[in-house]
Amino acid sequence: MQDNGTEVTAAGIARLAGVGRAAVSNWRRRHADFPKPVGGTETSPSFALADVEAWLRAQGKLAEVPPRERVWQQLVGHPEGPSAALVHAGCVLLLIHDRPTLWLEASAGSDERLAALLPTALDQVLDTRFGPDPERAVTTPAGPRLLPCAPLLRGAAELAAGPGARKAYEFLFGRHLDANPRQYTLTPEPLAELMAELAGPARTVLDPACGTGTLLRAAAGTAAARPGQELYGQDSDPALAALTALRLALSTDATVRIATGDSLRADARTGLRADAALCHPPFNERNWGHDELAYDPRWEYGFPARTESELAWVQHALARVRDGGTVVVLMPPAAASRRSGRRVRADLLRRGALRAVLALPAGAAPPYNIPLHLWVLRRPEKAPAQPEVLLADAGQFAGEGRGGPDWRSVREAVLDAWGAFDRTGRFEDRPGLARRLPVIELLDDDVDLAPARHLPPPTATGDTGRLTDVRERLDETLRLTAELTPAVPGAGRAAPRRPLTTVGELARAGALTLRTGTNGGHARVPVLTDHDVLTGTGPSGTLPESDEEPVLTEPGDVVVPVLGGGTVTRVIDDAAAGAALGRSLVLLRPDPAALDPWFLAGFLRGTANHRQASSYASTATRLDVRRLQLPRLPLDAQRGYGDRFRALDEFERALRLAGRLGEQLVRGMYDGLTDGTVDPGRQPPRPE
Repeated sequence: MQDNGTEVTAAGIARLAGVGRAAVSNWRRRHADFPKPVGGTETSPSFALADVEAWLRAQGKLAEVPPRERVWQQLVGHPEGPSAALVHAGCVLLLIHDRPTLWLEASAGSDERLAALLPTALDQVLDTRFGPDPERAVTTPAGPRLLPCAPLLRGAAELAAGPGARKAYEFLFGRHLDANPRQYTLTPEPLAELMAELAGPARTVLDPACGTGTLLRAAAGTAAARPGQELYGQDSDPALAALTALRLALSTDATVRIATGDSLRADARTGLRADAALCHPPFNERNWGHDELAYDPRWEYGFPARTESELAWVQHALARVRDGGTVVVLMPPAAASRRSGRRVRADLLRRGALRAVLALPAGAAPPYNIPLHLWVLRRPEKAPAQPEVLLADAGQFAGEGRGGPDWRSVREAVLDAWGAFDRTGRFEDRPGLARRLPVIELLDDDVDLAPARHLPPPTATGDTGRLTDVRERLDETLRLTAELTPAVPGAGRAAPRRPLTTVGELARAGALTLRTGTNGGHARVPVLTDHDVLTGTGPSGTLPESDEEPVLTEPGDVVVPVLGGGTVTRVIDDAAAGAALGRSLVLLRPDPAALDPWFLAGFLRGTANHRQASSYASTATRLDVRRLQLPRLPLDAQRGYGDRFRALDEFERALRLAGRLGEQLVRGMYDGLTDGTVDPGRQPPRPE
């Protein structure tokens, strides 16, 4: 039985039929019997899924749709909305995972019978996994609400038959997050794993702002996770709290207790004393409860200012762990130095609660342009006589472009420094990376905890060694550049007259395929941007979530930027293959039997060629790739040109690398001479 209430957009129809959205528009215009819209807007109508499938089947246009795609369409088009539908589907998947026989009994027969029997079966599982009904975020849906969901629930069960209920729910949950990127703040999994390892072994773990549950799932997945583990969480969004509870119950064997509500204003865990707390709180919240919570007993280290919501979360987490319990909180860097928070910071230091401030590279978590901090705290069992704090800065491990940090190096550096400091209390300073500092040295008028302001500079030996390595690489690159410098045979001779063709003519003849970059996509793959093409770097971009099909690159494709007026092309190699094509780029995919890709790319870079194919506005230059010209030559002659163009490309890349290394060497020398780590009386030894 199909759900007549489920609606689907034009993009969903295109996915069902395995065509582009333009084909769906053509069908609507050409076929009078195409289903009429039942909702949506005039510019973005929606259609009844059952009617669409019947029409596609009658026309022979219904592709073999994977079950996951069909279930997703049913979920997003459900009358109650995707969040409620996903909760219902998650409850059934949990039932299938924990009590498969109960599902088989309830699902045998009609949809009406399923809706009548399912609440009782769900009650047994939900009570076991989440506790009594009044305390849990996931409530048992009533039978009348389940009846319209019957096709979706059966589809979810079908989806779980292959990979299992856990993977089925993770797919639907992840797809839901991708479809609503601005609605949720996500904690990247490498960061969540790092925070869980900093917290150490814990039988009871709390996340008072649990969001999508990534931190709690990381705590349950660490090697230090203990048997009989209990995960406690709370979130102010009831729908997200329910979805997260189901995610944790399906992905871990721990006891899951997720509550709904704002932890600062309506704490559901007042009696909890957890072993550890992990938290990625909302940043820069002015309306966190400052006025109504002035006399709250949680402010043991001072009443946070209105602008210091993060310090309220820190103290809330400390109040909910046992003596000796560990708290790890992701913090904005301003929280380490704002004057409005200096009294709370000072008391956290003085009483030994704040144990470490660890600066992460930019790109570790949203907002990605800011290098965030991790604060590691421990609820004091007794006041230390001479408290100390660990300050570390992993900013040097930032990745290139927008690909994120080098998480392996970040993890090794941070855990190694914290482990040595936490185990023995003794720690040898690591210049440029980490330092153990007596708290008394920080208790001035500012109480500034930014690690970069307190770390010792790299030692002269280490800095000189690093600069020597850079110079060795530069010397090697310069030698390679000299070897690759092209000769210029036949210079000064008259240019031959050759018959020309255009990219547009080659595309019409089938010698190449022309594609343009999209503004979005549903695939989660790296994106090749126009900046990557211009600089010769790897794919660094991301695509916003949309129903568009991204254009994926293949080895031998030729990519051309269309804005800016530069004469640049790029032949895709194995390293860049599989990336999505970004905006302002055109991809040419030559037929290898007709066109050599290096021949094509080389002739498209001609300055005169670009001039005649470009249009000029007051603020920008736009290239019409179809008007670019190249000579008509047989394939063997093309390959001769292609070999020369490929050699020029290698020479150009060597020049780029030499430029980057030269800049790095100059910057390092300036820094070393000004901070005293390089002796002006001697040069680093030149390699033989």
